[in-house]
Amino acid sequence: EERTSESSETEVSEDDDWQEPLSDFGPETDDNDSTLNNKKRSSNSLVNEKHCRVDQNCDSHMTVHTGEKSVSCDDCGKRFNQMRDLKIHTRVHTGERPFDCSECGKRFRYQGSLYVHMRLHGGEKPFSCNKCGKRFNLKTNLNRHLRSHTEEKPFSCHICGQRFNYKRNLNMHIRVHTGEKPFSCDDCGQKFNQNRDLRRHMRVHTEEKPYVCGDCGKKFSYQCNLKRHMALHKGEKHFACGVCGNSFNREGNLKIHMRVHTGEKPFGCDTCGKRFNQKIHLETHIRVHTGEKPFDCEFCGKRFRHQCNLKIHMKVHTGEKPFSCDICGQRFNYRRNLNMHIRVHTGEKPFSCDNCGQKFNQKIELRRHMRVHTEEKPYTCGDCGKTFREKQFVCGVCGNIFNQEGNLKIHMRVHTGEKPFGCDFCGKRFNQKIHLETHIRVHTGEKPYNCGFCGKRFRHQCNLKIHTKLHKE
Repeated sequence: EERTSESSETEVSEDDDWQEPLSDFGPETDDNDSTLNNKKRSSNSLVNEKHCRVDQNCDSHMTVHTGEKSVSCDDCGKRFNQMRDLKIHTRVHTGERPFDCSECGKRFRYQGSLYVHMRLHGGEKPFSCNKCGKRFNLKTNLNRHLRSHTEEKPFSCHICGQRFNYKRNLNMHIRVHTGEKPFSCDDCGQKFNQNRDLRRHMRVHTEEKPYVCGDCGKKFSYQCNLKRHMALHKGEKHFACGVCGNSFNREGNLKIHMRVHTGEKPFGCDTCGKRFNQKIHLETHIRVHTGEKPFDCEFCGKRFRHQCNLKIHMKVHTGEKPFSCDICGQRFNYRRNLNMHIRVHTGEKPFSCDNCGQKFNQKIELRRHMRVHTEEKPYTCGDCGKTFREKQFVCGVCGNIFNQEGNLKIHMRVHTGEKPFGCDFCGKRFNQKIHLETHIRVHTGEKPYNCGFCGKRFRHQCNLKIHTKLHKE
């Protein structure tokens, strides 16, 4: 929390780095420029010997010495001793920024702020640290930097006593106690206690990735992710697990990993009591109870609980199917679907029940099967209270029951007569996509299933199974 903002040396903040001036005639002079001060001030008088062309200007000038502030702002009540200072101040309320940068077009409220900003383009850094030689484009940044040498921390928290070297760091720290999060995302509503955290978060929505790996060109939204990635190229993994030998490039990742061995799950759900070994997993889980689905599809408006699910869903609209089966040529939009499909050809069933030994080719099928042994019935009928092992979707026409909503939707086409999938060769239509894909083989002559005994090929897998029995008999 004691770090200065990321932009402290590269950006100009009118609120922090340029105080509201008494005029727009130029930037402040250096503190060491005593020659000009001597010219302005006589040795025996506290009042400058300034000569005004008219009495009105002289009267206005005298208010500088008398401290009189005769003009006030109608919006906030702040008072000024000269009308021109009030006019300059009014820009705070009107948003007027009359001074623009000729290099990048950025606009400023005060001319002095523009002068300071121009140093960014010119690379000018006129203020240097007499301790380490580091240079700065703003004197305020130099003053902040000097505290790193003196370890001065003049600002303390009245709640916990923690001290800070910058007041803004104290103000941000106070929000830890108050829970205040004044910066909210217009897209998803997530709130943050620091503006820079909001700016970083916005990259989730804009998909901006300003940090690029110099070795492989991979882009990242956050600098910390780039640093972690760079460690992979360098092979830097300084933190090794004493149990399994896995190495990590960050100590924090090792600590999280150790929970796999210890079984520690420090994060618990207040609603159902389920516990997690990572906070991010708990935050994601809570959406199950709140119903929050912050990620929505720009094409159809469907909303998702997890961003990864949205990315998967987007392939439905793009039609992208980058993964193909080497055996039958069928294509899939997700690698995991291809991996599951391969088991159809190999007959592999890697998931087995510890109770009865029954094997399954998908883990989700094993989980459903386990309810037979545990007698778990997580789904309850809202009308009669009867419980079921699997969530049931009932057809309102014939009463058929399905354990997946998608299967019910497909079944409904039997009643509606809907056949959304048409053959480009002959125009024949089908109510399921898989039926269309199988039918197309009639036109292409494709026979993806071959007999391991005699090499004969078949258009449909069921025909191959029937044929194989002839060899076994």
